Amino acid sequence: MRQSKREVFSLKKLGSFLYSIFAGACIGIGGTIYLSLDNKIAGAIFFALGLFTICVNGFNLFTGKVPYLFENKPSYLGFLGSVWLGNLIGAGAVGYLVRATRIAGIAEKAVTLCTTKLNDNLLSIFILSFFCGILMFIAVDNYRNNPNDFGRYIGIFTCVPVFILCSFEHCVANMYYFSVANMWGGKTLLYMIVMTLGNGVGGVVFPVVRQMKRKAEAEEPVTAGKR
Repeated sequence: MRQSKREVFSLKKLGSFLYSIFAGACIGIGGTIYLSLDNKIAGAIFFALGLFTICVNGFNLFTGKVPYLFENKPSYLGFLGSVWLGNLIGAGAVGYLVRATRIAGIAEKAVTLCTTKLNDNLLSIFILSFFCGILMFIAVDNYRNNPNDFGRYIGIFTCVPVFILCSFEHCVANMYYFSVANMWGGKTLLYMIVMTLGNGVGGVVFPVVRQMKRKAEAEEPVTAGKR
């Protein structure tokens, strides 16, 4: 029996949403690794396994999709909203599930981490999120476009540890941290919105400049011919 176009479309949307949940869960697992290790450098490196899994499987991570906002139709904003929500569900689920296990002690580290974030001012949070957005674009875009099988993974295992060690803010990672710390509230939601905006602005900076450069280069011969 043939499926209608509406049914196919609905299945695609469901699959996309599930891929967003999976991506959030991957970041949550990465965050669990980070909190479980006393060595911050090792924790930051192994955290990158989350993004590695997302890229290899084609899952939908907000910070990996937002850089391509201006390369798509306006409806892409709805897709980004769906991805963000799916990431929240996935990362949040991992956080609260961890609280029900024998490794729940890592929640104490998460509380300390989240308290530091919530005691920061919003401008600082936005700037730190902005820098994280840039690094996430570099990692994901390098994976997408680097023709070298080894080189395409370099961005993942360098950019992710860098943003963690620099204390840059990643909205999906923080969805996990706030969940495992059980520190959701009005202030947390406000900070999460600012982190999301910072990641978004940072993520689109390089692609927008790249588009402008390509457009200028494409118009250059025409301009020269008119002269």
